[in-house]
Amino acid sequence: MTNHRLTLITGPAGVGKSTYGQILAEQTSSCLLDSDTVTEQLVKAGMGAAGLDPDDRDSPEYRRYFRDPVYEVLFQTAAENLVHLDVIIVGPFTREIQNSEWPAELSKRFGCEVEIVFVTCDETTRHQRVINRANPRDQWKLTNWNEYLAKSSVKLPACAHRVVET
Repeated sequence: MTNHRLTLITGPAGVGKSTYGQILAEQTSSCLLDSDTVTEQLVKAGMGAAGLDPDDRDSPEYRRYFRDPVYEVLFQTAAENLVHLDVIIVGPFTREIQNSEWPAELSKRFGCEVEIVFVTCDETTRHQRVINRANPRDQWKLTNWNEYLAKSSVKLPACAHRVVET
């Protein structure tokens, strides 16, 4: 088992995962792997090449073709870095956090201590943050906010976790 630690910053869009991840990485001198930064350009290119909207992150097609590979890229990059330092991964991990065994599975895979952090905030703040970041990926969410809220999980993880209110 390595002395290094893997921290996963999870939660729905607009709660402040990236900002919290940046702050934590600076405080702990950890490697930061944000799913948006690490994979965004490749996902846009792949979606466009497949004839799909490059900014879509909410459709069944995105989930079918890109969701799992995006996470696997983050995990493989984390594995290379955990040999040298602590790693923080930022991403929603909506399905994964509902698996009570997920932290133990990750600990076994990476041979290190794993912490899950669930970031949350009130709905008004969340909505305003999604508006303010003006990301084309959020267009469907903003146009269909109530439908998006009904589909997006703000349910606490079923696995061991720490909650951070932003």
